[in-house]
This record gives sequence, structure tokens and C-alpha cells, in this order.
Amino acid sequence: MHTYVYMIRHVESPKEGPDRLRGLTDKGRADAERITELLREEGIDVFASSPYRRAVLTVQGLADEAGKEMLLFEDLKEQVFSAEETRMPDKELMPLIHRLYAEPGFSLPDGESNQACQTRAVAVLNQLLETYAGQRIAIGTHGAVMALMMGGYDPHYDLNFLLHTTKPDVYRMQFDGHQLMEVERLWPRRQSEEQG
Repeated sequence: MHTYVYMIRHVESPKEGPDRLRGLTDKGRADAERITELLREEGIDVFASSPYRRAVLTVQGLADEAGKEMLLFEDLKEQVFSAEETRMPDKELMPLIHRLYAEPGFSLPDGESNQACQTRAVAVLNQLLETYAGQRIAIGTHGAVMALMMGGYDPHYDLNFLLHTTKPDVYRMQFDGHQLMEVERLWPRRQSEEQG
């Protein structure tokens, strides 16, 4: 019995404002609609998300269409890089991300190591795999935590993988129990679908 997990990295959001509350840009809203179109026929049964607004809004349309409640999990939130409540500038964030992968136990004061983030997020995914075995589960997520979750099942999903993801991004993971069997990237839509 296979369980399918759809990792849906959130769409574009404004860079200003408290991290938990940032919504979507115009491009982000358009891409959220495209994600709804892309996954409409997948027959998703369960919708889970980070509590951050941009992650919820990315998958909310799909959940609404399916008439399903959104399950929010605090432990699916974005990796905590520092104590600041606003987004860290890229010129500081990118060197930090490289160091976090080089030293998985390292964190800034009041920040979170890769090990700690991966442990809490994978625990939620394992819980979902047990509770909803044999179903299709969509997860509204963030780039760093998504890569760490996927890397918890296959080390191929590493820093290089994270650096080549897009915003948004969608991966369909096929599990047999807790064993990852196959991953397919669904975003961007296939060329034939774009033209059709």
C-alpha cells in the first residue's frame, strides 16, 4: 500500500514584515492558482501545512476545492535561522545555509541546526505517514525544511538540491510505509501541458 506525499514549497511572498505573517505577491497568487490546477486531478485526501501564512495560502485553494480542512503543524515551520522575526538578508543567509550543511549540529544563538530542524519536521511526516497510510497528503512547506525532510529519507536531497529548487516547487514522494520509493518533480509543469 503506497502513500503519496506532495511537498509544495510556497510561492513568492513579500520580503518585508514578520516572517510568520508574510502573504503572497501578485506573482505568488497567480502561481498558487497554477498549483491548484496542477494538482486538481491528483485526488489529494489530506492537507497539512506549516503555520506560516505564505505556506498555508499556497495550498489553501486546493484544500478548499477538495472541501478539506487544513491541518497546521508548528513543527513544519521554516527552519529558524536566528532570533530575528524578519527575513534574514540573502547576503547573510546563504553563507549560513552553507555552514549549516557543512556542520549539521551548528546553529546561531537562538537559531536552529539542520539536525534539530530535520528531527522535528521528519517526526511530523512520519506521523502523517502512519495516520494517513495509503492516502495522498499535500504539505505546504518552505525550501530549507522541505530539503531537510526529504533528506531525512534520502541523503541525495542535500544542499545542492536545495540550491536548485524554485519558489514554488512541487515534489510527489511515493512511500511504502516509511520507506521512500520514488520522487517525481511536478513543477514546473511539463512542456506539453504548458502548451496544451
